[in-house]
Order: sequence, then structure tokens, then C-alpha cells
Amino acid sequence: MNQTTTALVSHNLPIPSALGSLDAYINAVHQIPVLSAEDEQALARRYREHEDLDAARELVHSHLRFVVHVARGYNGYGLPLGDLIQEGNIGLMKAVKRFDPAIGVRLVSFAVHWIRAEMHEYILKNWRIVKVATTKAQRKLFFNLRKSKTRLGWLNAAEVSAVAKDLNVSEREVLEMESRLSGRDIGFDAPADEDDDHAPPAPAGYLMAQEDDPAMAYERADSEDNQLALLREGLAELDPRSRDIVQRRWLDPDAKVTLQELADEYGVSAERIRQVEANALKKMRALFAA
Repeated sequence: MNQTTTALVSHNLPIPSALGSLDAYINAVHQIPVLSAEDEQALARRYREHEDLDAARELVHSHLRFVVHVARGYNGYGLPLGDLIQEGNIGLMKAVKRFDPAIGVRLVSFAVHWIRAEMHEYILKNWRIVKVATTKAQRKLFFNLRKSKTRLGWLNAAEVSAVAKDLNVSEREVLEMESRLSGRDIGFDAPADEDDDHAPPAPAGYLMAQEDDPAMAYERADSEDNQLALLREGLAELDPRSRDIVQRRWLDPDAKVTLQELADEYGVSAERIRQVEANALKKMRALFAA
């Protein structure tokens, strides 16, 4: 949080944990009077022109009930309502800081976007261990797809097409996001309190990191050594010119030359260099295939 939001938090801003229970907090914020348009304008000007934190605090307090209302709309994500409210309160304070009374709109209309943005960020970070939406388009699809689904279960083809058209995304993106939404997190290790004989299979029991398997590492190293030996043997079978052409065209990482450069050096045509190169590579492939 920036200095302004930190100052508001320390300026007697009620938070759920401070009141002992969420119900007590919700009841408390609903007792705070709603500001009239004239009072809201006057407070907003005081804060904007004189950085009056008391005015900002009143603006925030009078809209805490609206944050609760917005947070309740996200109950279906399985996250604590109190946490959603606190994230929304941060968005509300950011909105108060940026609110310009000269625009002529009510603070609630301006603040709703900031409140939802903070809640969305919290949901995306905490809904699953693995992130389901990382781009702006995926975030939009994540929240709208849940609202667009008209029944439980998988969307049918017509519903997928309708959602894709409504959100201006491809049908493939809709299907991919639906798959992510329908999945669930699985612990990599088996739960510690489960009986070994009855515990469900955990990924740690059957997923292997191939790069850490000594046998696989030995096989890879042995294969690489064998291929390197064959390469050296194949180069040794070539005549000096063919070996030089293959070396400089395919094996030199720092100065790969062109056919024309080699042609000028050997005093032949570029086509002749290409033919020599092709014949040399053919011989080496035969050695590798043997």
C-alpha cells in the first residue's frame, strides 16, 4: 500500500479482524450514514486541495457498505468473505486518492472499478495454487465464463460459440479456460495423516523427474559420447577439403561461412561446394545409420 492508504488504515478505519467477527463488522459499516452528493463533493475537494485525511476517512467510511455488497458477489469462489472485503477496502482507498470531484460523477461509480480490480487480483492469486489466468484476456475470460455458464457440467458446442462471440475470444480459449476452471489442485505428496494402505495416489508416487534419474543421466551421457565418437570417425573418413567444408559450414559455432565464401576460397563455383558438402554429409549419415 502507498502512504495515503497506509495513513487511512491507521486513521481509525474499521477492519473485520479489529471488530472480532465479520458479522459485527458488516453491522458496523451499515450504521455509517451515506453521504449526500453535496457532502461528498465538499469532502472530496477538501482532500484533493488540502490533503485532509479526515475528509478522506469520511469518504472511505461512507462507502464501506458498498465494498461488502461487491464482495458478496464473489462468494462462489470459495475464498473468505472477510479477505475479499479487506482487498476491496484497499481498492476503495486507492479510488478516494484518485477521485476528482470536478468530473461530476459520484464516488461510488468511480470506485467500483478499483474495488473489483483488487478483489480480482486477490481471487486470481488465491483461488488455485496454479494460476489459471495470467494475461488480461484470460482474466476477463476467467470471471465472465463463470457468469456465462447456464448449467452445471461442460458447455455444449452452442454455448461455447455463444460465450466466445460474447467475449470476443476464440472457441479454443473458452474450452481451455473451462478446462482450467473444472480442474482442481492435488497435493504432490500424500497427506501425512492418511493410512498408507488407504491413501489416494499422490503424484510424488508415480511422477519421476527424468533429469534426476541416475540411469537416465548415464544413458544420455553414453549416447552423447557415442555420437561424438561417430562424428569424429565420420570426419576422419572425409578428404581434407570435404572435412573443412563440413567443419566450417556445420560445426564451427563462431564463424559459419556461406557456400559462396568457400567457393571463392577454393576457386570453384558455389554449386560445386554444395555438391561436395552433400556427398560428405551423405557419407556421414551412412556411418551414423550403420
